[in-house]
Amino acid sequence: MGGVRFLDIAATSAAVAGTSGRKAKVGLLAEALRRLEPGEIAAGAAYLAGELRQRQTGVGYASLRDLPPAAVEPTLTVGGVDAAIAEISTVAGTGSQARRRELLGALFGAATGDEQRLLAGLFGGELRQGAQAGLLAEAIGVAAGVPVTVVRRALLLNGDLKQVAVAALTGGAPALAGIRLRVGTPLSPMLAQSAPDVGAALLATGTPAVVDTKLDGIRIQVHRSGGDVAVFTRSLDDITARLPEVVAAVRALPLREVVLDGEAMALGPDGRPRPFQETSSRAATRSRAGGAASRAAGGVSRAGGGAEPVVLVPYFFDLLHLDGVDLLDEPGRVRWDALAGALPDGLLVGRTEVETGEQAAAAFAAALAAGQEGVVVKAPGAAYDVGRRGAAWVKVKPRHTLDLVVLAVERGHGRRQGWLSNLHLGARDPESGGFVMLGKTFKGLTDELLRWQTERFRELAVEDDGWVVRVRPEQVVEIAFDGVQTSPRYPGGVALRFARVLRYREDKSAVEADTIDAVRALRV
Repeated sequence: MGGVRFLDIAATSAAVAGTSGRKAKVGLLAEALRRLEPGEIAAGAAYLAGELRQRQTGVGYASLRDLPPAAVEPTLTVGGVDAAIAEISTVAGTGSQARRRELLGALFGAATGDEQRLLAGLFGGELRQGAQAGLLAEAIGVAAGVPVTVVRRALLLNGDLKQVAVAALTGGAPALAGIRLRVGTPLSPMLAQSAPDVGAALLATGTPAVVDTKLDGIRIQVHRSGGDVAVFTRSLDDITARLPEVVAAVRALPLREVVLDGEAMALGPDGRPRPFQETSSRAATRSRAGGAASRAAGGVSRAGGGAEPVVLVPYFFDLLHLDGVDLLDEPGRVRWDALAGALPDGLLVGRTEVETGEQAAAAFAAALAAGQEGVVVKAPGAAYDVGRRGAAWVKVKPRHTLDLVVLAVERGHGRRQGWLSNLHLGARDPESGGFVMLGKTFKGLTDELLRWQTERFRELAVEDDGWVVRVRPEQVVEIAFDGVQTSPRYPGGVALRFARVLRYREDKSAVEADTIDAVRALRV
């Protein structure tokens, strides 16, 4: 069988991991992409990004413990490995466990030591990193000879790195330009920077500006085409079946096609937001872990555990497509005017136009008084920057918070004996493609959260020395803290003061965690 040797992909993956410079990493990845044959691009790009092309394989961590001896000579190709994993992923029915084990043993038995290490990392999920995908986007541009901005936009609109790689490497810029917003296919949402106060936010956006209420809910993106309505999370998970009231509200609009960006939240009888956990429980995409997280924090499918179900109310702040017309590249003021014309006031996020810091501060105070998280200050002349976190949108909250990734967890002692307790917290490092540890905390953890995280981190465990359990860097946790200080104790040179757990973020993936640069910018 022809094609690129799987060993070459393994060698590139190892070389990228051992290289510190971003440019050098991109060069290695681009060279590997150039060598792939057309039929291998989807699988090869996935392997270089640290992922499998198949979403579900049925192979768990326990299946990777007893592997056959490594082969002496390399015989595997990218296409051959992809075909073998595809067969493994389709095994079902009586005897499927034994058959899957047989196929897995045959694949690993044909792999050299280096190939086995890459395969184990791919199956175990240890190589999945958003920053690696970002590096690969650059490498696709270099390999295909097209601007990386074109690749990134196609990726953000399409959401599938493999499809974008195939388009770029087989069709170049014209093929990428053909990737456009498709109603029904989620696209990465525009994100907001953080600022300590509204004055600093206005310095970034300029004036006049718009101040949106930052709701204490979950981000939703709703697509409608005719009678078909789909609801997606900020991480592009489909939660349509979980939010029938949102579907009904959008289906009732007198529109043919629409893509809306907004939030959904649970309201109490007084019209104020209920605890975030009650909202997030309705949108949890992991039936076991997500539901457990919600229960641990006091949120279930019924408010307060009583008889009344939690009903989520949608509120929208942006319009990306309307009846056949894309609005992504239009200024905010054009999109928002169209939004106000298409939706009733009851479905719109509270919005105030401001020209001074005093007006912005009043809007901020009003949002907090209503029980909301804060505000998002927006530049009305900016386009919708898909998937980017720029200065056009700046969020302001009344306290310092960061979304960090759990890198490891320590076994508890004393009252916490038997639980996984102390969290090792990491910020995303765009340069290295990994995470930088900022410190540890067990503050803010209730007994219910301890029970949930013990179960969750056992699922993510990759190494256990009897005291510290290292986990796949996937679980995002929102941390409150009093400040950032210089510290030689941790690799990033900074540490959080009085860090405490606010909540686990089931609605965010590790690629959306805050960066080490953002943390350092808060240093006192």
